[in-house]
Amino acid sequence: MTLLRVEVVFALPENQFLEAVRVPDGASVQDAIDAAALSGRFPEENFAVMPVGIWGQVVARDRRVCDGDRVELYRPLERDPKEARRQLALEGRTMADAPRRRD
Repeated sequence: MTLLRVEVVFALPENQFLEAVRVPDGASVQDAIDAAALSGRFPEENFAVMPVGIWGQVVARDRRVCDGDRVELYRPLERDPKEARRQLALEGRTMADAPRRRD
């Protein structure tokens, strides 16, 4: 049986997770996520509802992975970036002036 090497990545503001997993040829994005056992590491996160992607492109969870793929899980944005920039502009500030979140 041919095994593929796939990276699974997930990031929080204070913590980034990257793990290389081996999955059989024909495995799906969901299979790779399951192999990374994210739920055990981040029990407070609901991975079932998060959009997923490969190398920055949103894909369906049933999409087959290829050797060397990077499977990414995307958390929802807490604030729309366009709205944040608009609000700063109204205040006469830029993103460079905005305080950085540390949580």
